Amino acid sequence: MQIARRRLAPGEVDHELIWLTVSLGSLAFAALWFALRLPWPRCLFLSITGHPCLTCGATRCAIAFFHADFLSAWKWNPLVFVFLSGLSIFDAYAFAVLATRSARLRIVQFTPAEKQFIRSLAIILLVSNWIYLLSRPPGVF
Repeated sequence: MQIARRRLAPGEVDHELIWLTVSLGSLAFAALWFALRLPWPRCLFLSITGHPCLTCGATRCAIAFFHADFLSAWKWNPLVFVFLSGLSIFDAYAFAVLATRSARLRIVQFTPAEKQFIRSLAIILLVSNWIYLLSRPPGVF
């Protein structure tokens, strides 16, 4: 795996612009949702099985995260906390390269072994997070 720093080629997808727009649009939608006092999302999996799904606690994690209560955010859902932390770093990077029109970072030349490692790591993180959520006391979610 290599990381290259280069300018966008003509016709190349501008991932920074797309994902910054999606991220900020999602944040605005969520803020509007709660400002209008619409009902909180309910977990269908939790309602049916009585056990938390992979994303249970994500809404409370996000609320705690955006209130800078990082310990509570971590406790609600560690995987969502890590995702929100990474997304915040990406958004800062995307804003900086868009504002300065500088070269972009791109990951290139994945080997099959690296791809397999990333897939395995993702599965391990998902399963570990779910085990953590299932180990929480009943009635937390």
